[in-house]
Amino acid sequence: MAGVNKVILLGNLGADPEVKYLEGDNVVANLRLATTESYKDRNGNRVDQTEWHDLELWGGQAKIAEQYLKKGNQIYVEGKIKSDTWQDEQGQNRKRTKIRVLSFTMLGSRQDNPGQEGGGNNYQQSRPSAAPAATSQAPAPDLSPSSADDDDLPF
Repeated sequence: MAGVNKVILLGNLGADPEVKYLEGDNVVANLRLATTESYKDRNGNRVDQTEWHDLELWGGQAKIAEQYLKKGNQIYVEGKIKSDTWQDEQGQNRKRTKIRVLSFTMLGSRQDNPGQEGGGNNYQQSRPSAAPAATSQAPAPDLSPSSADDDDLPF
């Protein structure tokens, strides 16, 4: 049976992106994203619980992140969990879990995200494939009362 590895996050950046240019025109950007949940405890006091997530963006997304994303920006992210394991200098086994971003949308006002037009801009990781994926959706049907079929109504 196939599994599903999907993550959806909405939060604020804790720092400016760290971008590295690698060999062969490869670019990677690392981001820290804070997500905060609020709830009331037994005494009715509001409690905020913040989780920090390490994000990894590649290629064109990394370049967009470098150009437009700044500390404090709010973004919506879709991706998958990726774990890295290695040995440190002392020979200790280490493991780090991060989110490999497949698409993200910059949220907030234009003032919060300079260079952004209006609502949110969606940036997806390009994936090589044999057949092009359909990117457009069928238009929604017109359900307004001023439809051309109004003339056929008996009342």
